[in-house]
Amino acid sequence: MKIAIGSDHGGYALKELIYQHLVDQEYEVTDFGTHDEESCDYPVYAQKVAEAVAAGKYQRGILLCGTGIGISIAANKVPGIRCALVSDCYSARSTRQHNDSNVLALGGRVIGPELALELVKVWLETSFDGGRHQRRVDLITQLEATYGRQ
Repeated sequence: MKIAIGSDHGGYALKELIYQHLVDQEYEVTDFGTHDEESCDYPVYAQKVAEAVAAGKYQRGILLCGTGIGISIAANKVPGIRCALVSDCYSARSTRQHNDSNVLALGGRVIGPELALELVKVWLETSFDGGRHQRRVDLITQLEATYGRQ
């Protein structure tokens, strides 16, 4: 599986840990930045990762900022992206099963390293259930088409 990962300065340290863990697990991972803890703007990295996933170059994306809130809002502006901010395993599993989320958002200042790695594991290993959930994902796609995402 090809994974795109990115963060702002608030999520940088946790991104580095997750990146290395994924590489160690033999995932193909591309780091879209940032590459240090100097203050930067999270929408820049959300856009890079979200566009790469939406274009089909990567199957999944992972984004981090201080809380995960801003970067998830920004990522969800890109058509075709279903970015979910999670902080517990139930939500990480459910967003894959029910929403077919393709980008995961985490808060680097909100969750610790062990929980973050567990959330990533659960999210990456969970499949979309389809069925009645596909109808709902299709409705989300219709909303994108109706209202645009600029």
